Amino acid sequence: MAYTDMTIDEREAFLGDLHVGILSINRDGKGPLSLPIWYQYADGEVTISISNSSLKATLLRRHGRATLTVQNETPPYQYVMVEGPATVDQGHLDILAMATRYLGPEMGAGYVAQSPQTDDSAVVRLRPEQWFTCDYGKTPD
Repeated sequence: MAYTDMTIDEREAFLGDLHVGILSINRDGKGPLSLPIWYQYADGEVTISISNSSLKATLLRRHGRATLTVQNETPPYQYVMVEGPATVDQGHLDILAMATRYLGPEMGAGYVAQSPQTDDSAVVRLRPEQWFTCDYGKTPD
């Protein structure tokens, strides 16, 4: 273990904190599709709300795996990358809770009020199997 690696508790806390993630999914004959997303992490599972008819949903169903990377953008830099099986199920996450998490109560409510409500929602569940972490704020022993 490198001195910059996070412990299990550190990586779980970091992934559970507020970060915009980059979700990456394989594409046949091309580089991966990598897009910023809002996510939640609890009980060892990443959940994401997407459109059921989106390219993300299509690729996740085809390949069944994804990678999520989250990072701090200010020093000391830290990141967590997880990779594992991902499923797509038709359904809804609590979008108000997600918007409030990322935007705060007032802006979150405004975001939801302006967002079209459709039956095209899906929930992605990513179960991390591989972890890569780094915390440049740590110093060697």
